[in-house]
Amino acid sequence: MTDREKEILALISNNPMISQQEIADTLGIARSSAAVHIANLVKKGYIKGKGYILRDKEYVTVIGGANIDLIGFPTGILKMEDSNPGKIKISLGGVGRNISENLAKMDIDVKLITAIGDDLYGKKILDECKLSGIDMDNSLILKNMPSSTYLSVLDEKGDMKVALSHMDIIDEINIDFIRKKSSIIKNSRCVVVDTNIKKEVIEYIVTNFKEVDFFLDTVSTTKGRKVKDFIGAFHTIKPNKIEAEELTGIKINSREDIKKAMKYFLDSGVKRVFISLGKDGVYYGDSKDIGYIPQKEIKVVNVTGAGDAFIAGLVYSYLNDFDIKKSTKFSMAAAVIALGYENTINPNMSVKRIEETMKEMK
Repeated sequence: MTDREKEILALISNNPMISQQEIADTLGIARSSAAVHIANLVKKGYIKGKGYILRDKEYVTVIGGANIDLIGFPTGILKMEDSNPGKIKISLGGVGRNISENLAKMDIDVKLITAIGDDLYGKKILDECKLSGIDMDNSLILKNMPSSTYLSVLDEKGDMKVALSHMDIIDEINIDFIRKKSSIIKNSRCVVVDTNIKKEVIEYIVTNFKEVDFFLDTVSTTKGRKVKDFIGAFHTIKPNKIEAEELTGIKINSREDIKKAMKYFLDSGVKRVFISLGKDGVYYGDSKDIGYIPQKEIKVVNVTGAGDAFIAGLVYSYLNDFDIKKSTKFSMAAAVIALGYENTINPNMSVKRIEETMKEMK
């Protein structure tokens, strides 16, 4: 869609009864030009038939976990096997939910398919997701099951030292439930899947909705192992070094090893690969380009939400047709913003803030 078409579509969205002449006068163009742009919007499917009937807004679907995060920060140096003075923060979390909120902050319409309990934590998740602009209408709400809870303890550097997760409820998202959401998945611009979902459900999703481009968040080495046999079904993946080793069977000790892992993924059918090395930067690759961007030194407050912000950045980049290098830079900037805040989601996340951060990282 061209910039002019976007302007015209915005005018029609605000006033479906607006005339071509009014559109032309508002934008300072000829009525005949307005007519041509409207005809193009009809051809592209953004306007249906007469009366400027607009198609449903484009959206992204995320299928994954949502939970309450309890995060402990020590006042001084963390001492294991001891009681440490510090502070505890309570916030919303879950990989799928985190990605969804970051997408919403990037002004992307997002639908989250997750499972929550009909309890105090579940109500908090539901209410705050809606306030954040996340569409929760397709999520599963269950009685007599507790909502997911994630407990982590960070060290004095902000690195996670130990964590516990109680996420049994996510297993209630089964194939029968996903079948009922077929139209939602099929009509998505793209779908993000995290590996908190059961293996057979993930495989069903990527096998039965081939018209959709899928983004994968591996979550962890153990959970990421679920998708090893069908990794090529994903359009975009972002494993870290250890997860990439697990998925490829290639031990990564050098730049050449990373290139081998990249080739493995691309040959399997993955369109875009991003291998994160944490503070050491990101390797990226597609059929046209393989490269590396180092991570400049930054102050880390909390590492918990950085990967989720990175995935959201990749989705935004995909929707806006960024090349793979710009996609990497944009997503790294989103991760930097997440790293600088105590809670999992930085409330100041926005496209404008990301673009500013990209400039600062040059």
